[in-house]
Amino acid sequence: MNFAQGEFVMLGGVITFFLLKAGDLPYPLAALLAILSVVIIGFLMHALVIYPLRKASILIMMMATLGASIFFTHTSALVFGTLPRVLPSFSGDRPLQVWRIPISPQSLWVLGFTFLLLISLYFLSHRTLLGKAMEASSTDPLGADLSGIPKNFMVFLAFGVSGGIGAVAGVLITPVYYTSYNAGTLLGLKGFVAAVLGGWGKNSGAILGGFVLGIVECLSIAFIPSGYKDAVAFVILLVILHFRPKGLLGSPFIDSRRW
Repeated sequence: MNFAQGEFVMLGGVITFFLLKAGDLPYPLAALLAILSVVIIGFLMHALVIYPLRKASILIMMMATLGASIFFTHTSALVFGTLPRVLPSFSGDRPLQVWRIPISPQSLWVLGFTFLLLISLYFLSHRTLLGKAMEASSTDPLGADLSGIPKNFMVFLAFGVSGGIGAVAGVLITPVYYTSYNAGTLLGLKGFVAAVLGGWGKNSGAILGGFVLGIVECLSIAFIPSGYKDAVAFVILLVILHFRPKGLLGSPFIDSRRW
């Protein structure tokens, strides 16, 4: 569990905004450079935070990622400022009418890129030797070591991949939602809830959990004040952990009999 994942999303949006406005770069180039920057940050996080603690317990590593999250948050405030930022939409702000329902064009970009990322991750995990080695290192680290798989290098690559995916998400959602130095905390927590809700360890489960969480949050505004909308995610987390800890699609890593 990487508690700094939300900060990867925040950095993707903030760095893109900085390069677009201050650097006066074209939008696609600014986004690409921001994604590459966060990939490098993910590599550095593994090298400086995770790798030195490779023999420590999982709990200590999780606390280290929490410390990295706080570091990224406050460093971003110092470097980029504390004002909220928003990026221009990819294809304008005029809503599309689908069965008389207005839909933001940027939402369609989000859905399209999410689908492409899901397909890419599936191809990486199931159709490439590198992806299979990463999966083996995740599910059975000792067995991966005995098979000659460089486990630490696989974790190193995983942090780079997660940084890149987080940055892509930041570029996609910053035209829809304002981002700022402290936006990553809530995004990371909601991402964690979505992963648990769908099924921890399954990409498709995280996507399903995100859809369900978003729909429930939107519908909850009809029954509770909008200021309490963000609390709905954590209520869902408590309910799913109590009644179905494996998530909606089941988790390959969690045995519900232990709860």
